[in-house]
Amino acid sequence: MGKKSWELDRRTFLKGLGVACMLPYMEAMGGPIQQLSSMSEAPKRLCFVYFPNGVGLPPKDNPHHSLWNWFPIGRGKDYRFTKTLSPLERHRKEITIMGGLSHPKSRHLLGHLAGDTWLTGGDLRGSQYNNSISVDQVAAQHLAKHTRFPYLALSSDGGIGYKSRVSTLSFDPNGRPIPSEHRHREIFERYFAPGGGETSQLRRKSLKQEQKIVDLVLADSKRLQKKLGKNDQMKLDEYMTSLNTVEEQIKRNEKWLNVPMKDFNADHINLNPNATVDPESYIRSSFDLMVLGMQTDITRVMTYMIAREDGMGFGENYPKLALGLNKGHHSISHDKSKNHWQEWGSYDQWLAKQYAYFLDKMKSTEDEYGPLLDNTLVLYGSACSSTHDAVNYPLVLAGGKNMGVKHGTYVDFQEEFPMSNLFVSMLHTLGIPVDTFSDSTGKLETDILG
Repeated sequence: MGKKSWELDRRTFLKGLGVACMLPYMEAMGGPIQQLSSMSEAPKRLCFVYFPNGVGLPPKDNPHHSLWNWFPIGRGKDYRFTKTLSPLERHRKEITIMGGLSHPKSRHLLGHLAGDTWLTGGDLRGSQYNNSISVDQVAAQHLAKHTRFPYLALSSDGGIGYKSRVSTLSFDPNGRPIPSEHRHREIFERYFAPGGGETSQLRRKSLKQEQKIVDLVLADSKRLQKKLGKNDQMKLDEYMTSLNTVEEQIKRNEKWLNVPMKDFNADHINLNPNATVDPESYIRSSFDLMVLGMQTDITRVMTYMIAREDGMGFGENYPKLALGLNKGHHSISHDKSKNHWQEWGSYDQWLAKQYAYFLDKMKSTEDEYGPLLDNTLVLYGSACSSTHDAVNYPLVLAGGKNMGVKHGTYVDFQEEFPMSNLFVSMLHTLGIPVDTFSDSTGKLETDILG
């Protein structure tokens, strides 16, 4: 039987933009860019770094508490680091440690599920998956007009994973996960190679061809939509939303085609790290690419998921590979053996070392406005505390000196303020005028962010 005139080949797809868009299986199948060069103000940037499975929090009556508790001893400016966060000691003046914040709708979830809501505050209770836009995407909507790309979403595993165990931190306005990237050489060639690795003339021709394909598929999809049932229409709507995003990036690429990249040196970046052999090199290469992205101002919004929840993906074996432990990260978080707290604390410390490396790079790398860290807000943390409880999120905020951020303290909010209040304050610090985000009740009650 021949194909009906309105049927679309599911293998119709687009490539070349870092995205592959393919029609989903259906029942019926059987704003203007503002060039940075014209700006006089320093760019304001936002970055999120995530780790899974919570942190080690030995009870106060346990001798390991003063050694391996993730949160410091004492509060305010006179706090004392335990061994766990000691790698951040040299950045004491550039960081604020926060405890007590969480998302109200996630507090009674298994901590692993709360990972999906770390930047959204969405509602995953019950049988429905009602996630919402992530705060980085809110920022991207406001800051994208200045840069070649609206955002950069990285992880150690790439893609989106699946509901309740995602491998990305970013979610679109409909609460759908945005695929993350993890292949370093491909990321470098896609975002930093002049013209995407092609000459200007070839790149222009490629963009025109991509636009023709998008126009063709959009036109066919709109004709097809009238003939579909309700379920298929919903699937097609999701597909067309993705396709519209591709179309927007094509237009963005065309506008930036003749704007030269800033000069940079990437000789120090390892573009072929192996997460199954040397996780430290793998993570640090990701950070190096992020720093390069800020230095060249290709984007001002970034997310990086160091590893996935619940022992999935490459990150589960990082403690074995990096520290020679005989258990993975998720296994350590559930273990109750004699060396439990020391092992967990040692791995938390190793993660803190990687974050400290990132801050080192941000502090020592400058653009025309000074150290990158001074014009960037960086939030490091997890969506649960000890034993995967989705409360008392362990958080370290860094940077933003030139935006008026005041660091040097450990703040324990204790009464479980909505974490979305922190997001509202961070957005305000970036000059993004939002009144609310998710379930926020206002700005965070602190003078750290003004």
